[in-house]
Amino acid sequence: MGDTTVRHRTVAVDGLNIFYREAGDARNPTLVLLHGFPSSSVMFRELIPRLADRFHLLAPDYPGFGRSDAPAPDVFRYTFDHLAEIVDHFLEQQRADRYTLYLQDYGGPIGFRLALAHPERVQALIVQNAVAHAQGLSDLWAPRRAFWADRVAHEAAVRANLLSFEATRQRHVGKSPHPERIDPETWESEYAFLSRPGMIDIQLELFHDYRSNAASYARWQAYLRQHQPPTLVVWGSTTFRSPSPARWHTARTCRRPRCICWTRDISRSMRPGRRSPN
Repeated sequence: MGDTTVRHRTVAVDGLNIFYREAGDARNPTLVLLHGFPSSSVMFRELIPRLADRFHLLAPDYPGFGRSDAPAPDVFRYTFDHLAEIVDHFLEQQRADRYTLYLQDYGGPIGFRLALAHPERVQALIVQNAVAHAQGLSDLWAPRRAFWADRVAHEAAVRANLLSFEATRQRHVGKSPHPERIDPETWESEYAFLSRPGMIDIQLELFHDYRSNAASYARWQAYLRQHQPPTLVVWGSTTFRSPSPARWHTARTCRRPRCICWTRDISRSMRPGRRSPN
């Protein structure tokens, strides 16, 4: 077995300090892990060493997340276009010109922007609760849609929800029949992150810009139809944030008979030669 040591590093990208986790031999296939809201590369801390003997793994924290710089919104433009641009420049610095993208939540809109900009670089996609179809926006998104339409009228309600400890806990516990198996540290540390000075203002900017993702779904779907990247769609049996039709819409867009995998163990499903079920 190769070295599975995880390295924790910081690099300057476009004038910002970007923190990232790296593991594995750079001669192996590169897997770029793109985290969700409001987490960071820490969400992959257990997955990375389990894959490091077979892949070269890169997991950056976006600006405003984790251990990367978080400039105020009045000096940094917090849009998904801009975050994708920073990640793109980060990958170019790492000389990663061929990679598989792991898209989780916010990693979806960032990763799809990378794929559209550089389709020749994307070897495959792994999709975990990342939305590329309107069907993925459940009724839970109604307050956010209202926020997109009228920010002034609805910002207070969205801000209160972001600052809610119970809402933070529910993002992790959801409908799990075994909530006792989930470490409370996950939502407690996330809530502490959201409570940092200025953090809510950053996240509100991205919440409002999320409408740009919904407006891009048709282009992302066209990318999937045209380029047909090998795609693994992963979710758990009690996942609650994206309704199951969204996963099937992604599968149909890919038109690959083995692009769906229902599993709790991503590292097993990614072993070379292993096929996902039909």
